[in-house]
Amino acid sequence: MTPFAPALNGHAQDLIRRLDGAVAAADTALACQNVKRVLEDVVCSETQILGDPFLEPAPGTYARRLLHRDPGGRYTVVVMVWDRGQGTPLHDHSGIWCVECVYRGRIEVSSFDIKGDPSAAVVDFVCRSDIVAGVGEAGALIPPFEYHWIRNPDPTAAVTVHVYGGEMNRANTFLPLPGGGYRRETHELSYTTG
Repeated sequence: MTPFAPALNGHAQDLIRRLDGAVAAADTALACQNVKRVLEDVVCSETQILGDPFLEPAPGTYARRLLHRDPGGRYTVVVMVWDRGQGTPLHDHSGIWCVECVYRGRIEVSSFDIKGDPSAAVVDFVCRSDIVAGVGEAGALIPPFEYHWIRNPDPTAAVTVHVYGGEMNRANTFLPLPGGGYRRETHELSYTTG
């Protein structure tokens, strides 16, 4: 199978140059603020940074396509496409910070605080916030605040751009149990190849 590797246009290359500077901050919170500002600025400028291959939905699940992997390992940029009704289960980012920005459409995001021992096999959560975000709106997840789910509430596809503080190749999902609480499962993540 041929890996998904479309050429980046000049606008996407400009985005990468700006992100290189944004993540240079030594403080994680400041780096996330910088990344958020860059994403909001680029998306709100209505510049077409993503070519058509990045914008196609995938059948059965949301698409997760690698836009850029920093050669120094400081961050990755991933484009996600959410077709009608697609979303994630409640999950974390395995301790990696992330800034997410809506590029097209709208998404719903619910964020949670974990109750009790975060390393336990069965945990419970309290909903911290529910939002619906539109084009150009961005938010940051900085561990330990990283538990959330994302869904597309609309009949048309939504596209989000995610900048992670490294390579996010695994995550914990939390599946509800009939008697209450959530069971943790660790999943390896991959990229959509088409």
